[in-house]
Amino acid sequence: MSKQNDDFYQKLRKKIRNWAQTEDGKTNKWSEYLMAAPDLFHLLCKLSIDSKVSAKEKAKLIAAITYFVSPIDLVPELILGPVGYVDDIALAAYVLNNLINKTDSEIVKKHWAGDKDILILISNILAIADEMVGVKWKEIIKKFKNSNNK
Repeated sequence: MSKQNDDFYQKLRKKIRNWAQTEDGKTNKWSEYLMAAPDLFHLLCKLSIDSKVSAKEKAKLIAAITYFVSPIDLVPELILGPVGYVDDIALAAYVLNNLINKTDSEIVKKHWAGDKDILILISNILAIADEMVGVKWKEIIKKFKNSNNK
């Protein structure tokens, strides 16, 4: 497939994979989680079209997808490269955890294409999200909650 035809998922997967093979990627403490970024994005997309997911939850999923593809966010990928996806990963984990708490976790597991147990991965990301993203993480969640409660 030519580079012109690559979608966001494929581009992200290549970008993260190539970065992980560099010295920075091999030594970065978030590498393990950054490697899951393409699969988390894929999961958000799959769940957003699943008929078993409520419209309210789909809106949250679509908001997280939009945040993933937006060049404007708290930790910018354009400046930091793949490390800039830490906030996108944290937000994806938050949205997915919220979905799991409101629906059957099997729906999430059904669409998961990653290697690790998705429930454990989400839990692990949420446990370190403050450290990954910093103090601004709480601001993302507040804004996200407020925009979805309107």
